[in-house]
Amino acid sequence: MTRTLSKAAPAAASATKTGAWSVTVLLALFMLINYADKAVMGFAARDILKDLGITAQQFGVVQSAFFWLYFAGALALGALSAKVGLRWLLAVLMLVWVATMLPLVGTVSFTVLMLCRLVLGFAEGPAYAIANHAVHSRFPAEKRALPAGVVAAGASLGPLLMAPILTWVIVRWSWHAAFGVLAVAGTIWAVLWLTFGKDAPDASAASQATESEVVDAPFTTLVKSGTLIGVALLTFFGYWSTTLKIVWLPIYLSDGLGYSTLTTGRLVMIPYAVAAIGSVSIGALSNRLLAKGFSRRVARGHLTGALVVTSGAAMYGFTVVGHGMLQMGLITLAFSLNTASFAVAITTVADIVHPRKRGAVMGGLVAISSIAGVIAPLVLGYFVENAADETAGYGEGFALVGVLIAVGSLFATFLVHPDRDLARLRVRVQESAR
Repeated sequence: MTRTLSKAAPAAASATKTGAWSVTVLLALFMLINYADKAVMGFAARDILKDLGITAQQFGVVQSAFFWLYFAGALALGALSAKVGLRWLLAVLMLVWVATMLPLVGTVSFTVLMLCRLVLGFAEGPAYAIANHAVHSRFPAEKRALPAGVVAAGASLGPLLMAPILTWVIVRWSWHAAFGVLAVAGTIWAVLWLTFGKDAPDASAASQATESEVVDAPFTTLVKSGTLIGVALLTFFGYWSTTLKIVWLPIYLSDGLGYSTLTTGRLVMIPYAVAAIGSVSIGALSNRLLAKGFSRRVARGHLTGALVVTSGAAMYGFTVVGHGMLQMGLITLAFSLNTASFAVAITTVADIVHPRKRGAVMGGLVAISSIAGVIAPLVLGYFVENAADETAGYGEGFALVGVLIAVGSLFATFLVHPDRDLARLRVRVQESAR
C-alpha cells in the first residue's frame, strides 16, 4: 500500500502541473484575443476615419471611450471573482466580447461604434486581473512570475500573430470583416475554456505551503501599503505606453514618420514580438532572482521599475533622433519593456495579498491603470490636431509622455517593498485580532 501511494503521489503532482500549464496556455490565448480586438482599431484606423468621416481627434475620443467603463468593469467584476467560479466568469466575459463585435460586422454609425467600444471596455476591464488570479492559484509563490509572463505574452502575441491575418482581411474585404474573424475566434475559445478550464481548488497543493505567510488583511489596510501604491503607479505609467502603442503607433509610423503601409505593418510588429519574448524572459528572471536569494524588492519591484523607467526614457529618445535603426530600436524599447514589466508587477501583488482578495485588488489596480487608457489617446490626439504639422505634433506628444513615464516610474519604484509590507500587514492583522 505504501509503495502504491508513493508512486501515485508523483503521478498526481505531474498531472496537477500539466493541468496548471494547460490552463496557463488557454489564458494566454484569452489575452491574445483580448489584444487582437484592440489592435484592429489601430490596423484599420485609416479606413475607419474615412468610412465614418471623422477627424483624428474624434478617433481619439472613440479609442478613449473604450476605457470610460473599463474602470467600473475592473472593479465590479474583479470583486465578483471572489464569489463566482473563474471558469464561468471568464467564459461569460468572452461571450460578451463576441456580442460587442457582431454589430461591427455590418455598416455602423459613429454612435454604434462608440456604444460597442463602451460595453467592450466594461467587459474587458477585469480580463488581465482575473486571468492572472486564475494562474496564481495554480502555482507556488516563488514560481508565479513565469506563468504570469506567459499570460502577459499572450497580450503581445495577439497583435503579432493576428496582424497578418487581420490586415489581409481588412485589405481583401473590410475592417468590418476583421471583427467577424475575432467574434468566431472568441466563440471557439469560450467552448475550449468551458471544456478544459476547470477552477483550481481554494487552497491548491502547489500554493498551500507558500500561502501561509500571506495574511487576510482588510482592504482599508491593503490600500495603504507602499507596495500596492507603487505597483499601481507603475502599471498606470506602463499602460499609458501600451495604449499609445495600440492606438497611435501604426498611424505615427505611417503619417508621422512617412513609412509605407506595408513597411508600417512590418515595423509595428517588432515591439509586440520583443514584448512577448520579454514577458516570458523577465518572468523567468524574476523567479531566478528569488531562487538566488534576492529580496522581493529587487526581484519584483526594482526589476519592474527599471523596465518602465527605461520605456519612458526610450520614448523621449525616439523623438530627438533621426530616422533609422536607432530610432526604431528606441521605439521598440518604448513599447515593449513596459509590457514585459506587467507580469512581475502583478505577481508582486499576489506576494502580499490573500487569495480571497486578490481578484478584487488586482481588478482595482487594472482600474487605476485604465485611467491612462482614457487620457493617452486624447492627449496625443490633441497634440497632433493642434500642431503646425503632424510630425511635430507626434514628436511633442511622445516626448512629453516619455518624460512623465520615466520620472513617475522612478518615484513609484522606491515605494515597492513587498517583504517589509508583508511583515507590516501581518503585525496589523495580529493587533486587530487582540
